[in-house]
Amino acid sequence: MLSAAGACGTLGPDLDQVVAIEVSVDSVVEELDTLRPHARALDGRGDSVAAPIYWASLDTNLTVLDSATGLTVGTRPGNGRLQARAGNLRSNPLVIRVLAAADTLFATRRTVDTVTISATSPPDSLSDSLKVELADTTPSVVPLAGRRITYSITYPAPGPVTLVTSDTAHALVTVDTVITSGTGTAAVKARLLAPPPPDSVVITASARRATGAAVPGSPVTFVVRFLP
Repeated sequence: MLSAAGACGTLGPDLDQVVAIEVSVDSVVEELDTLRPHARALDGRGDSVAAPIYWASLDTNLTVLDSATGLTVGTRPGNGRLQARAGNLRSNPLVIRVLAAADTLFATRRTVDTVTISATSPPDSLSDSLKVELADTTPSVVPLAGRRITYSITYPAPGPVTLVTSDTAHALVTVDTVITSGTGTAAVKARLLAPPPPDSVVITASARRATGAAVPGSPVTFVVRFLP
């Protein structure tokens, strides 16, 4: 959330006049999603004044849909600037980061894996990587780095299987959040920790946009079968 107060002009002796605009807005929005900034006019005493405030975009990365409410859409990835106006008074520009929209999640390799149980005691058997890619496909495919992917064991629950992000064992995890790499990918492995093995393990990978909506393709479902 960004907040700032700004004004142009010289403060006069009338403390009842509007001398500043206090503004706040989310600092990040996804492409084609909307945000609504907030502002209030302040007088010379620092009190709020009932003055109409209008909004404008200073860059093509943002488009103001309603100048009176400030409803704004992210037009294209990059940094954009919003500015509020009350009469001839203008706020300091607010920099908004527009992220590329996540519009597809898909598996980058097979979604069914068969694992032969290790003969060690206790058995320690690891699946292949359960890998997905998150991308923006408009107008071309652009992998999205630094986004959250949630992996969950949906069957059996609970069970003798953990999710791991490397080949090292750690505490039992049935839900894990992985951040996509520079290539837009994320992966976990399923590890059988103790007998008896389930006939299969079902693991899902999901992603959500900044609005909370599921990214198309979510959830990606993986099935891991453990065989003696």
